[in-house]
Amino acid sequence: MTDKLTHVRADGTAHMVDVSAKAVTARVAEARGRVLLSAKAIEALRSGNVPKGDALAVARIAGIQAAKRTPDLVPLAHPVAVHAASVELTVQDDGVDITAEVRTADRTGIEMEALTCVSVAALALIDMVKAVDKHARITDVRVTAKSGGRSGDWREESL
Repeated sequence: MTDKLTHVRADGTAHMVDVSAKAVTARVAEARGRVLLSAKAIEALRSGNVPKGDALAVARIAGIQAAKRTPDLVPLAHPVAVHAASVELTVQDDGVDITAEVRTADRTGIEMEALTCVSVAALALIDMVKAVDKHARITDVRVTAKSGGRSGDWREESL
């Protein structure tokens, strides 16, 4: 690996990178993930018969809240102003696809906020359906696109 790890000092200790000299730019990050569910849980979601209530709405709100709390959860993540966060949950035959988009105008990227958004939305969804499906599983959480900042724009090739 020829690249220097930005969050590690020469002596090997972790530290928060100083971004104070960086320019403020508009930045967007998209992340995706899946929650694999049983046919019984899918039917409960589609029919609106989840015992705890509107699981998709709860997951959506949990994801948005999580994006705003990322620096509280990820030790070296910078507090950035989350200017917008959206979460889409799409019920499929074998689970729920989750897509989050988070926007800011700040000095550093917002990828961690998008990942946190998807992850917590998935956790909230599982919490809502666990009475119906004790084997629900989170999978494929990843950043799928980003724009803004010095490194420019990027999009997952498979999209």
